[in-house]
Amino acid sequence: MRDSIPPEALLADVPAPIRAIAERLRGIVLETVPGAAERVRPGWRLIGYDAPSGRRSVYFAWVFPEAKHAHLGFVHGMLIEDPEGRLEGRGITKRARWLTWEPGEAVDEALVADYVRRAVAVSALPRDERFALAMALGEGR
Repeated sequence: MRDSIPPEALLADVPAPIRAIAERLRGIVLETVPGAAERVRPGWRLIGYDAPSGRRSVYFAWVFPEAKHAHLGFVHGMLIEDPEGRLEGRGITKRARWLTWEPGEAVDEALVADYVRRAVAVSALPRDERFALAMALGEGR
């Protein structure tokens, strides 16, 4: 088994303004979800998050730094309530959705924490309940 890569190592080569956004997002996720496991997914060049859920854990989010911006993504984002339409990704991916920040944009901690809590709740649902929710939302194609 390969040794895990610390998030700081992944972020070391990221431009400083993007790294600052990614670090802020990491902090909010870890503060919002006590016991969340954070690990680098090197093939995707992102930091993934698993939340404890009973006897198991569920993959619910990721921080993805890119050259010009950073994303906070949600595995089952299409099922997250998004009344203001802030989540990106519709028409690009089937399930995943994300929020994006560019250098100079403020990260609204309360907003991010709210989306993180919603993402954990949806990801923790049993598969059949997620499927039923997707069908009810017209996303079950």
